[in-house]
Amino acid sequence: MAELGLNEHHQNEVINYMRFARFKRGQCLKTVDSCFQDLKDSRLVEETFTVDEVIDMLDGLRTVVHSEVESELINTTYTNVLLLRQLFSQAEKWYLKLQTDVSELENRELLEQVAEFEKSEFTSSNKKPSADLIKPKLAPLNEGGSELLNKTVARLQEENEKLKTRLKTIETQATTALDEKSKLEKSLKDLQMIQGDQKTNANQDITELENKVAALKCQFEKTLNDSTANQKFLEENLVTTKHDLLKVQDQLSTAEKELEKKFQQTAAYRNMKEILTKKNELIKDLRKKLSKYEPED
Repeated sequence: MAELGLNEHHQNEVINYMRFARFKRGQCLKTVDSCFQDLKDSRLVEETFTVDEVIDMLDGLRTVVHSEVESELINTTYTNVLLLRQLFSQAEKWYLKLQTDVSELENRELLEQVAEFEKSEFTSSNKKPSADLIKPKLAPLNEGGSELLNKTVARLQEENEKLKTRLKTIETQATTALDEKSKLEKSLKDLQMIQGDQKTNANQDITELENKVAALKCQFEKTLNDSTANQKFLEENLVTTKHDLLKVQDQLSTAEKELEKKFQQTAAYRNMKEILTKKNELIKDLRKKLSKYEPED
């Protein structure tokens, strides 16, 4: 790999193009030099000039140089387009799509790298023999095309073998599936025959089961009706019993209150109450007397 990151063949192609570009650049510079020389030979024949004469000469020179440089730049652009056309045409023959990055054309680092490459290739000490000045035509990529074609054929053959193997596998699977289908169809026919024999017996059993279910249903409905009636009767008795209980509880509470009232009105209750009152007063007097004899802290 060379400094530009290309193989030997492509590097030689780049060198040929740079040699062509250097030649065109030299021609352009010679043309610009001749413009100045023509001005010297045709106009600078006197020793002194006025300001207007100098301005007129410079304007004329600028027009001529501008025209020459513009023409050379346009020609360079067209030349680059033709070069790209050759490369793209070769790529399209092999169904390739090339891409370019225009922003890299102003990459200062890459431009300096190309300048160093040109300097190393075209200095007087490293200049190649004149035989290399023969600019070869752009090769039609016969050898590279054959190699690419061989690789494509090999890849297609490999894919073809894979497809054949896959096809055999699919055929084997299809044969196995057909065999299984035949076995399943035979089993289905045998099962249908067995079901046909059992269908009559099954219908009889179903009829008997339906009759039993109907009888059980009638019995269940009757039991349910009886149970509903009993439940209603029990609920009514429960409500009545609750009412009687509440009534008895109320009567018992009233009787207790009357009995307590009558007891409080008896002579024994009043005497007992007077005795308890006297006892309480006596206890209070004794506590007062006892507190007089207690030592002070």
